[in-house]
Formats: sequence, structure tokens, C-alpha cells
Amino acid sequence: MRRTTIALFAGVVALGLTACGSDSTDAGSGSTASATASASPSLSGDITVLAAASLTESFTTLGQQFEAAHPGVEVTLSFAASSALATQITSGAPADVFASASATNMDAVVAAGAAADPKTFATNVMEIAVPPDNPGKVTGVDSLAGADVKTALCQPQVPCGTTAQKVFTNAKVTVTPVTLEPDVKSVLSKVQLGEVDAGVVYVTDVLAAGDKVKGVEIPDDANASTSYPIAALTTSANAATAAAFVAYVLSPAGSSVLTAAGFQQP
Repeated sequence: MRRTTIALFAGVVALGLTACGSDSTDAGSGSTASATASASPSLSGDITVLAAASLTESFTTLGQQFEAAHPGVEVTLSFAASSALATQITSGAPADVFASASATNMDAVVAAGAAADPKTFATNVMEIAVPPDNPGKVTGVDSLAGADVKTALCQPQVPCGTTAQKVFTNAKVTVTPVTLEPDVKSVLSKVQLGEVDAGVVYVTDVLAAGDKVKGVEIPDDANASTSYPIAALTTSANAATAAAFVAYVLSPAGSSVLTAAGFQQP
């Protein structure tokens, strides 16, 4: 399986897909893949899946499992902000499947005639990520309003930026970030490198980072969520395989991978 690096290319029409390896594990995929392969029609050819940056780890695993179930298929994954991916799709970039971290971005793709009948496969909520030693002594959302706390956020048009702003509205705080990043993994990277005291990301990103960051939970009455729809693209050159991948994400096997990564079921 080929996987591109996470990047935002606003206004780009053609995608640059660069081959690279994947470090994600594929725990339990063998039996799942074999069962799927025996029950599924033969598929072949390549598909390109454009997915929200927060899906990096889970979709890498799902891509590996799908390929194991269908040996004639190669899945290329490209991760970026959903808003950037939607712009690429509506500008004519070739791809087969879109998995968004926002219904708004998916709606734009559907309105352009590039996708139809999207299905929500997961939801996610926000969490504050801080360096392991928590130099800013962040204890909650209120801490981020302090002038001495350097906070990284996603750009406002990106789903993680939009959802973070909902958190601040719910908590009745004003947060002035020191940097606005193109996607949630870029925010997480700023925290991991110690360049900021805190970043507002998804709970799944904190879980994926392991001991590289510490998570500070956001209370339910202040937190906000986003939904993740997926759809095959109408311009897909491999419609059968694209539809099969979407079905796999929506299947119990797909749900299991997403739940393990910290996503909630819709």
C-alpha cells in the first residue's frame, strides 16, 4: 500500500502521490481479511482514498486489511485537512473515495456532483494536548485563555479549527493562538516538538501520540464533536473497488479498527 504524507495544498488540482512506507500495525487483520476475501467478489486495480488527517492511523490499518482481503488491489492514501481535500476534489483532482472529518466539506463535494449518498462512519471529540511535562501548567480550557500559554490551533476553515472554536464558545473563553496550522497533525507536531504549551486536537490524536504528549480532557458540557462521512467519488475510474472500500469502512471490521483508535460510533 502506498501512503502519501500529510499535507495541505489549497487550490491544487492535481494530487502529488508520493510512495512511502507505513509504520502502522495490522493487529488481527489476517483473520478479518481472510473472512472478507472469501465472502467478497474478486476486485482488482488501484484506488486513491483522500482522508482527513485525523484518520491517518486508522485508515492506514484499514487500507492494509482491505489489500489483504483483495490481493489484486492497491490502496493509495492521501491525508490532509478535509477542507483542502474537498477543494482538490471539486477542482477535478483524480481520486476514488473521500473520507471527511466534517459533514460541511462532504456536502460541498456532493453539491458539486463529485459524490453521492455519503454515510457517516464515526464521530470524534476534542482534547487538549500538552507536552509530557506540561510546561504551561494547563489544567483545562480556561488555561488556554492565559496570555502566557502558547496555544496551537487548526486554521478556522479546517474541521479541527471549527470544532475547537465551538469548544471555546461553549466554555465562554477567548483563545488567541500563537500559530494556526493546516491540519490537526500539524498542531499535534507543534506540541510534540515543544514549540507550544498546548494544542487543541481530537481525542484520537492524543491516543495515537502515546507518551509523546499528555491529554487534558475537556468536560462534556464544553466539548464539541464532529462527524465523519465517507463516499465513493462519481469520477472514480474503479467504481466497484471504491464502493467495496467504503463498505469495508462501514462494516463491523472497520468499526472495530475505528473504535480501537478512539473514534465513537455515529
